[in-house]
Amino acid sequence: MLEDRYADLLVTGAIERGATVFVAGHARAWIDLNRDPREIDPAMIAGAPPAGLITSNRARHGLGLIPRHMGDSTPLWRRKFTYSEIAQRIADCHRPYHEAIASALTAARQRFGIAILLDCHSMPPIRQSDRRVIPPALVVGDRFGRSASGRFGDLIEDVARDAGFPAARNAPYAGGYSLDLHAAPQRRVHALQIEIDRSRYLDASFDRVNDGLESAQALIRDIFDALCEESLSVPRPIAAE
Repeated sequence: MLEDRYADLLVTGAIERGATVFVAGHARAWIDLNRDPREIDPAMIAGAPPAGLITSNRARHGLGLIPRHMGDSTPLWRRKFTYSEIAQRIADCHRPYHEAIASALTAARQRFGIAILLDCHSMPPIRQSDRRVIPPALVVGDRFGRSASGRFGDLIEDVARDAGFPAARNAPYAGGYSLDLHAAPQRRVHALQIEIDRSRYLDASFDRVNDGLESAQALIRDIFDALCEESLSVPRPIAAE
């Protein structure tokens, strides 16, 4: 599943609290906004690929900026793309999305002295080989401490566990391009990713919402409230005179 189906519904409570929210208008199958725009599988490009591509293992295996197949290796496309077609998707979707996020973070930092990006995703249920181990229903990613102060990740985990969502940190999801691009903890711009088990709010076929949606919405709302309270308690640095 190369989409976060109905993940936009999860943030409605945070919006009511005043959160600034950006919702992707296309599924990750069209373009993955959490990938570097240079992370493109050269095998997907008709003709010679341009210089400067990031040919990561992930891209070579078909899960780059434009995914080549579904998670089960089912092909997505009938043909290769010209680079100009891919560049158009970047110009139409990827670049405006991240420019809007950067602008909102700058405005928040100027107003409050601190800004926090919460990058919300859904994940498939995590299976544990040891049945005695409770699998996480929420994973917090902070790039192993590089994208945010640890106090914020700790807080999200505490809120999740109190709400009945077992939580983990950075495993198996530590965050990606969005956190790398926007995070600057030394300048009081923190970025965290959260992955919520989609079985908590979707039916068994992951097609429609179930009765758990309200609890998942309340969780995101409570995380937003807790982050706001915690961030405003962080002392602002004293300007040099």
